[in-house]
Amino acid sequence: MSPTNELAAPTGLTLRRVAIDTYHENVAYLHRDCAVVRAEGFQALSKVEVRANGRRILATLNVVDDQAIVGCHEIGVSEDAFARLEVAGGHPASVSPAEPPESIPALFRKINGERLGRDDFRHIIRDIAELRYSKIELTAFVVACNRSELDREEVYFLTEAMVASGRRLDWNETLVVDKHCIGGIPGNRTSMLVVPIVAAHGLVFPKTSSRAITSPAGTADSMAVLANVELPFEQLTGIVRQHHGCLAWGGTAQLSPADDVLISVERPLSIDSPGQMVASILSKKIAAGATHLVLDIPIGPTAKVRSMPEAQRLRRLFEYVAQRMHLSLDVVITDGRQPVGRGVGPVLEARDVMQVLENDPRAPDDLRQKSLRLAGRLIECSPDVRGGEGFRIARDILDSGRALAQMRAIVRAQGDRSFDHHHPALGALTQAVRAPAAGVVIGIDNLQIAQIARLAGAPKVQGAGVDLCVKLGQQVAAGDVLYSVYASYPADLEFARQASERASGFSVGTAAQVPHVFVEF
Repeated sequence: MSPTNELAAPTGLTLRRVAIDTYHENVAYLHRDCAVVRAEGFQALSKVEVRANGRRILATLNVVDDQAIVGCHEIGVSEDAFARLEVAGGHPASVSPAEPPESIPALFRKINGERLGRDDFRHIIRDIAELRYSKIELTAFVVACNRSELDREEVYFLTEAMVASGRRLDWNETLVVDKHCIGGIPGNRTSMLVVPIVAAHGLVFPKTSSRAITSPAGTADSMAVLANVELPFEQLTGIVRQHHGCLAWGGTAQLSPADDVLISVERPLSIDSPGQMVASILSKKIAAGATHLVLDIPIGPTAKVRSMPEAQRLRRLFEYVAQRMHLSLDVVITDGRQPVGRGVGPVLEARDVMQVLENDPRAPDDLRQKSLRLAGRLIECSPDVRGGEGFRIARDILDSGRALAQMRAIVRAQGDRSFDHHHPALGALTQAVRAPAAGVVIGIDNLQIAQIARLAGAPKVQGAGVDLCVKLGQQVAAGDVLYSVYASYPADLEFARQASERASGFSVGTAAQVPHVFVEF
């Protein structure tokens, strides 16, 4: 999208808003009998330039046969595209064949397995952020980077280009902390505990989180149960200045916007290559103004990272890029053998978090301990805290109720949903999944539990998900409930039930078969 003073050939078309969400892709719609289509010979899926009111966008063309969608004298545009043109429906508009994005030759070199330089990445990412790439071209870029793995300098160039593609926050503070987990562990809602603990200590902690990519809930999805997470940028900065922290969705702040576009194709492909993961995470954190980052890499048989050598390779790549970007990074390798906490899905995860903050005796201890350790590492970024003291300080803040008070203040500032009638309930439909035999729980498949929770409706349906009753190493009798599935719609419950019958995600055996844990805390 860019303002322009040039005039396109008059095509006598008017703009029509076509209410279709095409998710980070501009799409234009022309009727097959439209004079422009016939005269210019536009092909379906070709790139076109749409101009209206001195603004222009590039869009992928869809040819339509139904006048109810778009008439012969109209050009229709998808929701995203319409918003970018910033004009009313019925406004005069013109359309012409688009020039291919300047960076396409560099994209083809990457497809051929060549190494790209700094300018190549800068041009590609600029074109991606400006929505000049079609979904097909985006997919080609993601797959090419995944197949011929980026070397560490390419990852640095990609990160740098992604930061440059959007806004970069400056908090005018020498110490701005952040925390991130590379993901893949259901229920791992440590951020919602670490932020109020560390903010109560007085450190600046602007936490912008993503919505779920492949999981049943991201931090933003679970926080949305308690508070509004879609904050205008000015409100977000005001909350951080007043309360030292926030827990917001990052999509409204224009931080590393190319990352959001790339995620739109990485998600359906389930591609999460190391280079793109590093660039995605670090570009978001640097753009958000972080100076110090604690990064959680969980290891386990069904985590994203399966072995210690793999974790160390990933750690070195993160450390190399962070150092080049002048970001202080502390990597911790944690237990990723099973979900953290009990709940998997927005409402269930928010319940676990509140139980920990309220020092409820039913609170999941693994979520509490992991959050305290991560909060402790961040508190130790403070120059007046000695190494090793952070955990005790974090525990005191949590036990005293100061973390709960801080969370309530942040929730109120963002727009409280937790203590009123908007509070979403657990799904009314439920199904228990039971142990097939007696023994010890020797395996919990993170991927399968996440898949069952997603099939049940999470995160779109906030009250859907999986509530675990037992964890690794616990004794079960035949017929004991392993977990309960919650859903709001019969079809969702049936999909989840079928998946849990094919594979429950739990393995039962003997105590000697429980996998060992590799952690660095």
